[in-house]
Amino acid sequence: MGKRRVPDLYRAPFPLYSIKVDPKTGLVITAGGGGASKTGIKNAVHFLDLQLVGEQQYCASLLHSHDTDTRATMNLAVGDGVIAAGQDGTCCLMRFQQCTQKEGGKAPAKDVGNSVQQGSARRRAGKGDKGGRYGAAASGDMSDLKDETTHISVTGLAEVQSDLNPQDPLQKVVRFSPDLSLLLTGGTDGHVRVWEFPSLKKKFDLKAHEGEIEDLDMSPGNKHLVTVGRDFACSVWSGNQLAMGLKWHETLPQMAEKTYRYMACRFGKVEDHKEALRLYTVQIPHKRDRRPPPCYLTKWDGKSFLPMLTASCGTEVISSLAVSDSGTFLGVGTVTGSVSIYIAFSLQKLYYVQESHGIVVTDLAFLPDLLKGKNIKGNNETAMLSVAVDSRCQVHALPNRRSFPIWLVVFFCGLILVGVIILLQYIFPGFI
Repeated sequence: MGKRRVPDLYRAPFPLYSIKVDPKTGLVITAGGGGASKTGIKNAVHFLDLQLVGEQQYCASLLHSHDTDTRATMNLAVGDGVIAAGQDGTCCLMRFQQCTQKEGGKAPAKDVGNSVQQGSARRRAGKGDKGGRYGAAASGDMSDLKDETTHISVTGLAEVQSDLNPQDPLQKVVRFSPDLSLLLTGGTDGHVRVWEFPSLKKKFDLKAHEGEIEDLDMSPGNKHLVTVGRDFACSVWSGNQLAMGLKWHETLPQMAEKTYRYMACRFGKVEDHKEALRLYTVQIPHKRDRRPPPCYLTKWDGKSFLPMLTASCGTEVISSLAVSDSGTFLGVGTVTGSVSIYIAFSLQKLYYVQESHGIVVTDLAFLPDLLKGKNIKGNNETAMLSVAVDSRCQVHALPNRRSFPIWLVVFFCGLILVGVIILLQYIFPGFI
């Protein structure tokens, strides 16, 4: 552990705010931008091709850049070939498709309304990259392509107003329900809006919190919705009814009620226990002192919502949280750019890179065990992607920890026991 250098997997020409991995296509989708300000910083959604190089190293190339005009994507969710992107106070839905095209074929034309864009083709191995600094820039020279090139088409589907703050509307979080039947959004007006998907008919409009919505997540089977606000509350909803409010500070009797506020929440599976479910929350100090207090992770039973374990996780303020698909690992990013991986069972820190990014880590995403039917983890226990306002995308791999088979441990213990008995018999004749 400690401060060390993590190589950049990819660097975008704009600040990055969100990253997701599509388990069906294997695409890494990241987005951000400079917003409406006239600084020349573009706004776009980037589609990356991720490859495992060797046993533990990764590389990524840009397949396609989808321009989002004057609106930066601050958060996104991916489900069944659809991207739900939070742009200002709206949620924009886009469908993306990945297709291959043989050399010499006609590329898809760019739509007049910019709803469909031509994917960038990767260059043939051995060719120099003269088209840009990102390794897979768009090229009009069809003679310089592989026999089959990958193209991404993006089509706009719909747009809904997801935040109604009269001063500065901003959608802060978007999530698909686990069964993809619902789309959930939360913003600065304190409302959580639940939309039927794909019809986008509004199902619920909950005044969930007095302050901004910080995070939300829904349990499998759409049984419970958990919301986090800046008003110190973490609420559990059943349908459109408030079921309970979580009180993490009661796990630490010396903790005053409003010295901390909730920042993030995530449901997670329990490995090798299909019926079990866990909820993880992050608590950060409400006010910063000269001697900053620690942040905390809390693990809850995901059905009874009783607290199971609370652990301190350092004084760096946490900015993002992720849970691996298996529920085994938690990922944590901080406002100072540090990245950590914890084991979910004990909340023990397994991996830490101090200030891996130059500024706040905005989003994290674990790689699934399999991408496009291939093992993407290699010789790693897990791997996690991180993005930050410094425009960098990094991969954090946790190598397999060396372990010995149980039979070998028992064998060596037996040898030691026999050796001790022989030594005692030698020193004290007649011991046995």
